Amino acid sequence: MEDIKEKITEIVEKVTKDEKMKEQFKKDPVKTVESVLGVDLPDDAVKKIVDGVKAKVTLDSVDDIASKLKKMF
Repeated sequence: MEDIKEKITEIVEKVTKDEKMKEQFKKDPVKTVESVLGVDLPDDAVKKIVDGVKAKVTLDSVDDIASKLKKMF
């Protein structure tokens, strides 16, 4: 399997660009990750990926908000 960080990046890109997928990820992150990857992974592996995606999406949102605030001042 490819590096987990690469998979997280791939999933983050898909989730942030597709509103339907974003909603699906919010409702059932495990199934969303498995559908993007196209494989059924062990729970511990999926949890690491889901946690990584959540952290990255949250960080990107915070960065985006901070960037917008900087432009205001």
